[in-house]
Amino acid sequence: MRLIDRYLLRQLLGPIVLAATALTGVALLSQSLGGLDLIVNQRQSALVFLKVTLLYMPQLINMVMPIAVFVGALVALNRLHTEQEIVVCFAGGMSRSRVIAPAMRLACTVAVLALVMNLYVQPLAFRTLRQELFNVRMDLASTLVREGEFTTPAPGLTVYAQSVDSGGNLENLFIHESKPDGSATTYTAATGEITRRAGRPVVVLRNATTQEFSSDGVLNYATFSEHTYDLTPLASVEDLISYKPSDRYLHELFFPDLQQDWERRNRLSLLAEGHSRIVTPLYNVAFMALALTAILGGGFSRMGYGRRIATVSAIAAVVRIAGFQAQSAAEDGAWLNLLQYLIPLAVIAASLRAVFRQRISRHIDMTCRPSRIVPVGAAA
Repeated sequence: MRLIDRYLLRQLLGPIVLAATALTGVALLSQSLGGLDLIVNQRQSALVFLKVTLLYMPQLINMVMPIAVFVGALVALNRLHTEQEIVVCFAGGMSRSRVIAPAMRLACTVAVLALVMNLYVQPLAFRTLRQELFNVRMDLASTLVREGEFTTPAPGLTVYAQSVDSGGNLENLFIHESKPDGSATTYTAATGEITRRAGRPVVVLRNATTQEFSSDGVLNYATFSEHTYDLTPLASVEDLISYKPSDRYLHELFFPDLQQDWERRNRLSLLAEGHSRIVTPLYNVAFMALALTAILGGGFSRMGYGRRIATVSAIAAVVRIAGFQAQSAAEDGAWLNLLQYLIPLAVIAASLRAVFRQRISRHIDMTCRPSRIVPVGAAA
């Protein structure tokens, strides 16, 4: 790569990285605010919250990268063109393809990295995320009891605890269980602990009493120094983790197991997701081409390119929305997946055509010429 190519690449890379970092930070902040429920209601540690938030990053990065490429390229190209550095490149004999080559190479590199993330990193991260959320849902200490509140974790079951610590230790515990035959049992305990015995989840009640009111009207009362309450019925949720389309690898999207009812019913949705994984990286190239069109697709102007930039920005927004609409439409017909490819490819072709159609200006505007010549030695 020649010196001028490396220079242009550096000028583009800095703003794009800065824009990607800023947009990812904003998206991550928005996602983390939604995940505060893990700490507030589920009483999970900050480490679990941080892990869940970071596992969303591959998808967030892929969503914001085309926008970051577009914004960063606009900033860099606008500065280069306004300061006539690109005009100097043309005046030095560089062709238009040579000038835009560093930008297109950078966009293609970002597209390849995005494709790798789409095909391998995102499914792996989302599977890990699904496992983490499954573990949170199976955390009986957080789902069974909320400190200072009466909760109903299952039909006919009411639970209260005055306080709960992070280790699952309960203070002043109250459990009321109503059975279908009309009988009811109430448990009270000074302390309790949610643990496992013989591989089964239980709550160990200490200094406990039980009051059982049978269906025939008999009240039975007993006290225990320690009593075990079985939580197995509450833990008997679906053992298998159900993976969403965003959690699946490409071969699972294109070749679902049609013997399973859910995959057979959602075959078109899985297919649309698979094609979207391949197409989405192309928007990095398309948005770079749009940025080149906004700056190089018209004549040079020392007053800036605000109108062209605004027009192309609106086009970029419409293009991305159209891409989402094409993916949604493809869930109703497999042949509509063709639209997912046509949209970014058409934008790339039209943008490059606009760039190469513009006549190259090899004139350097001398904006720093003196207004008058002062003879040497003349009085000030």
